[in-house]
Amino acid sequence: MNKKVVLDIETKNTFQDVGGYFTDKLQISVVCAYFYETDTWESFTEETLGDLFKKLERCDGIIGYNTIGFDCPVMNNYYPGDLLKVPQIDLLAKINETLGFRIKLDDVAGATLGTKKSGHGLLAVQWWKEGRVQDVIDYCMQDVKVTKEVYEFGKDKGYILFDDRTGERRQVFVDFSDPEDAGGGLNLTMGF
Repeated sequence: MNKKVVLDIETKNTFQDVGGYFTDKLQISVVCAYFYETDTWESFTEETLGDLFKKLERCDGIIGYNTIGFDCPVMNNYYPGDLLKVPQIDLLAKINETLGFRIKLDDVAGATLGTKKSGHGLLAVQWWKEGRVQDVIDYCMQDVKVTKEVYEFGKDKGYILFDDRTGERRQVFVDFSDPEDAGGGLNLTMGF
């Protein structure tokens, strides 16, 4: 049974707000996730992160776009263990390994799937500050859906597409296979 989780986070503040690339100073507004095991989509706020963490401790792996460099380090601000110990399929890291540079999720999704994200992260921060919580959840959930579709395409086909700076469409071979140590059942907290 597939017990992987596709997730994305949004924050209440930006790197500019905290004076640089300090993930330990960012605060979570929303985490959205897709659970393969139950075929369900869920959202979590700062107050319900404990429920998410229980599920992540039992998952076989986390799938996302920059989970290693952003999502998990920010979630670790709230988690007593280390979510980076959960097996990761970080699509951005995998693409970067192949190309030697990073590509925005929106660019990969546009070329690979013909779909785009519904905005950008700075909009989500603004919406949060304006009290537009449902807009933030909708935006974050759309990112999870796009990430899931890119992951499934890349895993199935062995490549993704993107348009380079000259506008030429390029194919990049990727390995989105499961981490070897994805055995599931991590217990990294003191309990919730």
